[in-house]
Amino acid sequence: MTVELTPQKFLKLLSDSTRLRCLMLLLQQDELCVCELTYALDTIQPKISRHFATLRQNGVVSDRRSGQWIHYRINPDLPDWSRELLQATLSGIKDQKQFKTDLKKLRGMSGRPDKRVCN
Repeated sequence: MTVELTPQKFLKLLSDSTRLRCLMLLLQQDELCVCELTYALDTIQPKISRHFATLRQNGVVSDRRSGQWIHYRINPDLPDWSRELLQATLSGIKDQKQFKTDLKKLRGMSGRPDKRVCN
């Protein structure tokens, strides 16, 4: 089932730096827990959760619950044009300092969910 999403709405969602940074990490990691995103972006959980509520309501991300933790991923039902735009954005910005720092910090996080801290 394809998500109904206009280009205008999608670009508006991407215009927020926190949402953009989160989506770029998701593209590179497939799925992330809120605890990983708060660590990588050095921000508080309510802020990340608020942004992901907006992304989820608009069909950009999907989630799954594992105990008390919520894991997010790019919605596989996004229209092709929006997935292509996300990939092109990642290609264009992945070497910029902020995005490199986010990924480096995430990779350096001890006790990531694959080590069962967030489960």
